[in-house]
Amino acid sequence: MSNFIIKYKKKSVTILNEMSAVGKLAVIIFFVLILMALFAPFITWFSHVNSSGTALLPPEYPHIMGTNDLGVDIWSLICYGARISIIIGLGTSLLAGLGGSIIGIIAGYKGGIVERIVMRFIDIMIALPRLPVMIVLAAFFGPSIFNIILVLSLFSWAGPARIIRSATLSLKEQDYIKMASHYGAGTIYLIKKHFIPELFPLIAVSMIRLMGRAIVAEASLAFLGLGDPTSGSWGLIINHAISFQGIYFTPFWKWWLLYPWIFLTLLVTSLALLSREIEKISDTRIINK
Repeated sequence: MSNFIIKYKKKSVTILNEMSAVGKLAVIIFFVLILMALFAPFITWFSHVNSSGTALLPPEYPHIMGTNDLGVDIWSLICYGARISIIIGLGTSLLAGLGGSIIGIIAGYKGGIVERIVMRFIDIMIALPRLPVMIVLAAFFGPSIFNIILVLSLFSWAGPARIIRSATLSLKEQDYIKMASHYGAGTIYLIKKHFIPELFPLIAVSMIRLMGRAIVAEASLAFLGLGDPTSGSWGLIINHAISFQGIYFTPFWKWWLLYPWIFLTLLVTSLALLSREIEKISDTRIINK
C-alpha cells in the first residue's frame, strides 16, 4: 500500500513540475479554497448559523463581507459553505469518476457481452436529459448531501467510463499486458498494477472535470430549492439571496450575492484550468512516445 501511495505521489509531483504558470496558479487557488474550508473555525470570527450583527450590513470591520437578512456573517457562511461544495464535488468525482473509470476498464478489457451491456447502459445515461431527471430524483430522494452525491454520480459515471474504455482497448493490446494475462494475472491485478497506473492522468482529468461539474450542478439544485436546506452550501447562499424581495433594487446584492458567486466561480475555473493542464501534459507525453 505504501509503494502504491509513493508511486502516485511521484506522478503528481512530476505533473505539477510540468505545468505552466496558469496551471500552477489554478493549483494554488484550489488548495487555498480547500484550506479555507478545512480551517473555517480558525479564520472566521462569527457563527455561520446564528445572527452576529445587524441585518444587511455592508462589508466593514468586523463583518468583512457584510451580513445577510438574518444578520449572519457572509464570510463565515462562505467558509463553511466551501466545505459542503467541496465535499459534494469530491464525493461525486470519487464515486462517479473512479467508479466509472473502473467500469470502463473492465468493459474494454473483457470485451464481448460485458462490453456490449456496459456500452448500452452508457448510451442510455448519455441520452437521458440530465437536469430534469436530476430534479425529479433529488425531489424524490429528499434533500441531503448523501442523496445529492448519489444523484449526481448516477448521471456522471458514463462519460469517464466511455473515455477510459476507449483508452483500455488500445492499452490491452500492449505486449506486457498480454504477457501478464498469459501467465495468469487476473482482472483485478491488471487493473491495479497496469491499467490504473497507465491511465492515471486520463482518470485524473475525468475526476477533476466531474468535480467542477458536480459543484455547479449542486449549486443549480440548491438554487432551485432542491438542495439540503441545512447544508449551507454556496448554492444555498445564492438561493437565499435571490429569494430576498428586492435584491436587485438594493445594494445588498453587492456582497450577499456577489461574494459567494465569486468564490464558486474561482473554484470551478481553477478545476477547469487544472484539468486542461493535466490533459495537455498527458497528450504531450503520448505524442513523445
